[in-house]
Amino acid sequence: MAFSRSLIILTLIAGCLLPSGVQALWPIPTTLETGLTTLKISPAFYFDVEIEGAPSDLRDAVAQSQYYLENDKLRRLVVGRGANDTTAFATAMTLSKLTLSLASRAAVEPISSEAVKPLGTRSEEYALNIPADGSAATLTANSTLGLYRGLTTFNQLFYYYGGVTYTLLAPISIKDTPAYPFRGLGLDTSRHYYPVSDIQRTLDAMSWVKINTFHWHITDSQSFPLEVAQYPELAINGAYSPQEVYTARDVQYIVKYAAARGIDVMMEIDTPGHTAIMAAAYPEYVACFEASPWAFFSGEPPAGQLRFALPEVTNFTASLLTNIAKTLPSHYFSTGGDEINKNCYADDDHTQQQLKRTGMTLTGALDTFTQTTHGALIAQGKTPVVWEEMALDWNITLSNETIVMVWISSADAAAVVEKGFRIIQAPSDYFYLDSGAGEWLGDNPTGSSGSFRTWSEAYTFDPLANLTEAQYELVLGGEQILWSEQSGPQNVDPIVWPRAASSAEIFWSGKQPTGAALNVTEALPRLHDVRYRMVQRGVNAIPLQPQWCALRPDACDMYA
Repeated sequence: MAFSRSLIILTLIAGCLLPSGVQALWPIPTTLETGLTTLKISPAFYFDVEIEGAPSDLRDAVAQSQYYLENDKLRRLVVGRGANDTTAFATAMTLSKLTLSLASRAAVEPISSEAVKPLGTRSEEYALNIPADGSAATLTANSTLGLYRGLTTFNQLFYYYGGVTYTLLAPISIKDTPAYPFRGLGLDTSRHYYPVSDIQRTLDAMSWVKINTFHWHITDSQSFPLEVAQYPELAINGAYSPQEVYTARDVQYIVKYAAARGIDVMMEIDTPGHTAIMAAAYPEYVACFEASPWAFFSGEPPAGQLRFALPEVTNFTASLLTNIAKTLPSHYFSTGGDEINKNCYADDDHTQQQLKRTGMTLTGALDTFTQTTHGALIAQGKTPVVWEEMALDWNITLSNETIVMVWISSADAAAVVEKGFRIIQAPSDYFYLDSGAGEWLGDNPTGSSGSFRTWSEAYTFDPLANLTEAQYELVLGGEQILWSEQSGPQNVDPIVWPRAASSAEIFWSGKQPTGAALNVTEALPRLHDVRYRMVQRGVNAIPLQPQWCALRPDACDMYA
């Protein structure tokens, strides 16, 4: 009898569903054991950091966790919102502290340092134990980054009702480690500018679901909002306004803010396509600028691409990329490379004269451009990241260390890994957050931007589909991404959240603690919890269903 009340080990007959009491956790941990005992948080609860020389960002993270514990005040998503839990409060034990410690001989480094280490060398695993008898809970890890991940889990375990913060699941034992090293969210800040405060809030939400990479697509053909000390004309002439510029101070603030939350910032300067706006500062470097009809020359307006066949453009681009990359701690830097339109160069006199003079083909010129720009980045210790066309559509030489982002179709992953490249899964048929908003081009009332990618559709994505077991290790992880043709600070929260949590769990958890595959029926109640907690913390995450459904798990399933 005592066993049945104190411990439920998650080995379920069906092998696919978790008990309703663990609705709070996202992403679901690697191993999870819970009980049925109510445990209250003491009004005097505190975090005991037993780490000599604990870095300041760890102490800040602890203070943040204390704040969330006291202020989330999330009521359980059940009918009555927790009113029926009060009868258990009178006899419940009280938890007074959580002790944080590192494994013996573990190095004590700031979270910020751990977060930007190369993929595969970051230690994000942790163990969390919460006894049912009121004795101290413990959180242990091999790094401060692991402790940070554990703190986010700890905060998700507790609800609030009538002045009491509590869990119904004690004792709780969790051992957790990510399935994939890369878990990202991409944001395009060129087509619309996002104030720093909106990026901060997005980074906060990312950290709550253990996303560890902010893929910052900071420039594109529409605007160049990045201040570059060596090339100030780019932002002066290319930003929408002087107020819509990310200064060097802004960038460093965002990078530091992200790192303290366990997030690496991977910046992208897309080249040689998606660069029309550079003509505002360097018109001699851009072919087919604002050519018409734009659809013949580019993927979207305005037309314009770097004249990569010209040595001076290659040297300029290499200098630009390295001057930006050297200011960033990340080991990764994206040079884009998608949607290069050959038509742009067919009638461009400068390009054609250079090709004739050197006897090179356009592909040969792109090869030289890529090897030069990537070589400059590699010399700085950076690993180049590119879109899939660079590996599949152009016969050019890429370093074996190059990481390729799959975006056109999930079916393309197999062809990329067949070439031996490591990949990041960002397929538009599952992970594009902007899809389904409707046509944004004028004079095209029947146009479409594709179908809306629901959280549940994204959640069904299999990162290893169509790959051999020997190729699995080439999958670093994946990300959902928001292109901003129709998004800006006004709607970023509901467009991104909680949908972007789908890939966060795919690439952190990989499977359920039982070993069963992830499935949307089990996940939905937990994602409701994520959304409601985000709202409590000031993120305007969109509802997934009517609240009536959120309070009644499975009642609104198609065949309920």
